[in-house]
This record gives sequence, structure tokens and C-alpha cells, in this order.
Amino acid sequence: MSWQLIESDNALQDLLQEASRHSAVAIDTEFMRRNTFYPQVALLQLCFDDKAWLIDPLAITEIGLLVDFLVNPDIVKVLHSASEDLEVFQHWLGVVPTPLFDTQKAAALLGRGFGMGYRTLVEDICGVELDKGETRSDWLKRPLTASQCNYAGQDVTYLLTLWHTLSAECEQAGKTQWVLSDGDDAASTLASNAGQYYKKIKSAWKLDERQLASLIAISDWREYTARHKDKPRSWIIDDKACFELAETAPQNWEALKACADVPSSSARRYGEELIALLAGQSAAAKDTLPERLPGPLSSEQRNLLKRVKAEARRIAGTLAVVPEAILPSKDYELLIREAQGEVFDLPTHWGGWREQKIITPLRLFLSGGAS
Repeated sequence: MSWQLIESDNALQDLLQEASRHSAVAIDTEFMRRNTFYPQVALLQLCFDDKAWLIDPLAITEIGLLVDFLVNPDIVKVLHSASEDLEVFQHWLGVVPTPLFDTQKAAALLGRGFGMGYRTLVEDICGVELDKGETRSDWLKRPLTASQCNYAGQDVTYLLTLWHTLSAECEQAGKTQWVLSDGDDAASTLASNAGQYYKKIKSAWKLDERQLASLIAISDWREYTARHKDKPRSWIIDDKACFELAETAPQNWEALKACADVPSSSARRYGEELIALLAGQSAAAKDTLPERLPGPLSSEQRNLLKRVKAEARRIAGTLAVVPEAILPSKDYELLIREAQGEVFDLPTHWGGWREQKIITPLRLFLSGGAS
């Protein structure tokens, strides 16, 4: 394997012109995210031939051509387990790579395995055991070492090899569009998740309408504050504190200090903001409050859930797909709730190939099994 550093705008321009002549380009990033909300991009790797091209984002200033390259519809961007890389691109450049072929997704849709790590997949397909030596490296430190560059280079050179194998298998199995469609869904999900963090907070379903309104307001406030300060959410207040504040709605300093899950440092720093925020929710008109979140499934629904998942495994077998890859686990509960009359915004990934191959068959199954 050989690699070359790209450390100037002119060199980047020449590289992207060459890369744009290829139908597929392997892409990876190295980034740091220890004490920040946003990932800090430290290196961008490309491969489209027999060399790894290592672009130093700390040394370039002209990103317009890079943006154009990433959204060029004629070039497939090949990544492995792309979710964190997509966050990097979204924050750094304001776009995500499209069209996207995720080799981890492809392996699952081809029945090779679910959630396969890059090194595992390289060993499985290429018979090569990759070095893990720079996994915890400080990628923002300059100059980069030869060891770092070798490590970063292998992450895209073998990735291109994976793509050649997996794309051929997908083409033969008629699953190429499945993988590309999942890539589109990953990009849209990244954008649509904004403002929905409160749904991830444990036991949010226990809150009444006004308490839930408070939880949404607190979660949105924390999200804005964390982004503005570029600090992890938990550095502002953690999920337990969000829930306790929403549940108890302290209206003064003494009540806030009594909240066991709110650190005293956070209370001192953000107390006035939180008290004002909660006072606003306490005064909100009843008709503006959100509906309560659904509670856990009943015993009858849990039994139905087992049958639905068994049917999904059967369908996955007929499609030669790893069962975990056809739907996220939480979606089976959504299908049951939908069959029993609940109305909600349908997940984006329920469209495309999944609508025909997965969602419609499971809906038909439920139409005879739901009660």
C-alpha cells in the first residue's frame, strides 16, 4: 500500500479532478470527539486506484470543490459504518456524501453478518488482518506520523477492495439499489433527528402532557446550549436531570437545588434559564401541550411482537438477508401500534425496497394477527 498527503488547495483540486473520473471512490475520516459536541475532523482519506490519498483538512481552505465532489450523483461514495462519518461531513462541509454505498450495510443485506466491523470484513473477504495500532491516536496533532498515515491509508485501500467484491455480489443478487437506498435514508435520518432527542430519554412515557412539554423544552434548550458551547450534552445536564426537571418543574432556586440529579455546578450556571423555561411551560395553554408518549406494550402486544419478529426472521431468510438488517428492533413495536390504530409519522426507511419486501408483508401478517 502507498499513500500521499494532500496539504494544499492546488493539490486537492488536482486530486478531485482525477477522482471525479472514477465511478466509485472509497472514503473514510479520522476525527476527535473527546470533549466536544461536534466531531473535529482531522483527516479525510480517499482511494480510487492503488493509492490512498490523505487530505489534511487543517491545511486546506478551499472546500467548494470538495463539496461538489461529495454530492456528485455520478460517483458512488463507498464508506463503512458511515453514521459517524456523516456527522463529520455535515458539521464540516454542510453536506453528506451521496450516493452512498455502506459496506457494512451491504454485508448485512447479503447475509454475511450484521454490524460487521471493518477489520472483520477485511479479514473475511481479503484474508488480511489489519493493524489496530493507531486506533486511539491523537489525529489533530501535527505532523502526522508515518504510522498514522499507514493506518489511515489501509482504511480506504482495503475498503475499495471490499466494494469491488460486495458491489458485484449485490448486482448479482439484485440488491444494489437496496444498499444505495439505505444510504439515502441514513442521510435523511441525520437531518430529521434534530429536535427529537427527548424521545431517547428513559421513562419519558411516564410524564403527563405538561411534564412532557417541559421535557421537550429542556431537551431542546440543552441541545442548543451543547451545540453553542460545543460541549457534550452530559456536560450541560444529563438525561436523568432532564427527566427530574420535567417531572418536578421547580419554580424557584430552592426547589431547583433540591433536585438530586441536577449537579450544583449546573444549577449555578443555568439555574435562571431553567427556572424561566419551566415557568413558561407551566403557564402554557392546555391545547398547546403535546400528546403523551405511548407506554410499554401490554402482555398481549408483547406476545404479538414475538410472532411478528418470527415472521420477520422468516422473510429475512427468503431474502437471504441478516434478520437484524431488515428493520430496527423498535420498528416492530411501531408496526403493532399502527395496526391497532395509532397514527404517527412513518419512518423514512419504510419506503423503497422495504415497503414492498418487508413492511407490506408484515402489515398483511398483522391484519390477521392483531387484536
